[in-house]
Amino acid sequence: MEQDILKKLEELEKKVDEIYRSTRRTKQYIEWTVIIGIALVVLPLIGLLFIIPSFIKALNVSGLGGL
Repeated sequence: MEQDILKKLEELEKKVDEIYRSTRRTKQYIEWTVIIGIALVVLPLIGLLFIIPSFIKALNVSGLGGL
C-alpha cells in the first residue's frame, strides 16, 4: 500500500515537472512575441520621426509647400 502511494507520488512529480517546463516555454514564447510586436511598431515610428521632416523639406523645395 505504501509503495503504491510512493509510486503515484513519483508519477505526479514527473507530471508536475513536465507541466512546469511546458508553461515556462509558453511564457518565453509570449515574451518574445511581445518583444517582436513592440519592435515592429516602435522602430517604424522612430524611423518616421526622421523621414517625415525630410519629406516636408523636399515638398517645400519643390514648390508644393505653398498649397
